[in-house]
Amino acid sequence: MLEIRPTCENCNKSLPFDSQEAMICTFECTFCKECVNTVLQHVCSNCGGDFTQRPIRPKALLEKYPVSTKIIHKPVDIEKHIKNLNIKD
Repeated sequence: MLEIRPTCENCNKSLPFDSQEAMICTFECTFCKECVNTVLQHVCSNCGGDFTQRPIRPKALLEKYPVSTKIIHKPVDIEKHIKNLNIKD
């Protein structure tokens, strides 16, 4: 079951359970669409994987299957990320 993490790992933007802005990689690293598009260039800075929109947990199941309250905030080292992507400025 997905954790449904509450914020973007990079900018710490709130991403509630029903957010259309939440993106995840295969390891559930969670970022907002803006960070995925502009900072990460669609590649996860943690694992190198790609992203998909995080599914929305039905409201009726939140009591039985609560979302995570653990905030993971570790801003991306952009220079390191770009080097890992082999992108030239």
